[in-house]
Amino acid sequence: MSAEPSTIGSLRRRGLFLAVFVLAACDSDSTPIVHGAAATDKAVLDRDTTRLGPNDRVRITVFGQPTLTAEYSLDGNGVLAFPLIGNVPASGSTAAELQRTIAAKLSPDYLVNPSVSVEIVTRRPFYVIGEVLKPGNYPYVTDLTAINAVAMAGGFTRRARKSDFYIRRIGTDGTMVRIEANAGTVLQPGDTLEVRERMF
Repeated sequence: MSAEPSTIGSLRRRGLFLAVFVLAACDSDSTPIVHGAAATDKAVLDRDTTRLGPNDRVRITVFGQPTLTAEYSLDGNGVLAFPLIGNVPASGSTAAELQRTIAAKLSPDYLVNPSVSVEIVTRRPFYVIGEVLKPGNYPYVTDLTAINAVAMAGGFTRRARKSDFYIRRIGTDGTMVRIEANAGTVLQPGDTLEVRERMF
């Protein structure tokens, strides 16, 4: 015996409601989302304020001290091991801040008025996930935009949203934030670009 038309319609409505609910649940995330002007401010990569992180590599020059001048890598915890002064927590610092920290630790016990320069040699990779052909991690390059990152990851899949993305980023307070982004948004080292699937 076939179901009444009204019953079929009711079942279809319930099925549609359930599908929308499931899609919404899959897209939900406890990570805070940054919107509007705040998102733009966070997404712009300022070379003078780029924060160091685990596995970044820097060149440290101590003028007049060739034995201290070399390239150094931050370990997985963002700690820099430097001669004479030992371990320096460097994650979250800018290059300028690290310069001041090293100079302060060298003076006056080891050097008088040391002149220290820090230059970022290589940055930690960025990541691309979601609807791209080759998700994974890639070497960071300066002024990398979201669309450049997608190109490096092989381009979009047929199901991808092509106009808006999310960027997951560790904030200066150590918490993860999720930033609304577009094709021209500039990524930072260690960012994860999330290319989402179209709803329909």
